[in-house]
Amino acid sequence: DKLKNLLELLPEHDLPEDLKSKHCKRCVVVGSGGILHGSELGHLLNQFDIVIRLNDAPVQGYTDHVGNKTTIRMTYPEGAPLSEHEYPPASLFVAVLFKSVDFDWLQAMVKNETL
Repeated sequence: DKLKNLLELLPEHDLPEDLKSKHCKRCVVVGSGGILHGSELGHLLNQFDIVIRLNDAPVQGYTDHVGNKTTIRMTYPEGAPLSEHEYPPASLFVAVLFKSVDFDWLQAMVKNETL
């Protein structure tokens, strides 16, 4: 019931056109573990067609090492970056919901309520 009620609150959306048209020839997933720090692989990572960033993996201040391209940001609600700079306008945010409280969080966000 909770999921059904939440889905009724959300507007229907499809993937952004630029994502729908991509053939996803080369994708890379960038985690938040810090293993890329000092690697200077940012230029290489930016060359991928799709760059998926997980949780709060920061970009700002680390672009030499992690690149600056974000196509999709996937995270649990508690792992979402707090900085608005980590959500480029052309990227897609994917909330990974699996706990009951995650659904409460999303409902509060949609209704602009305090949790």
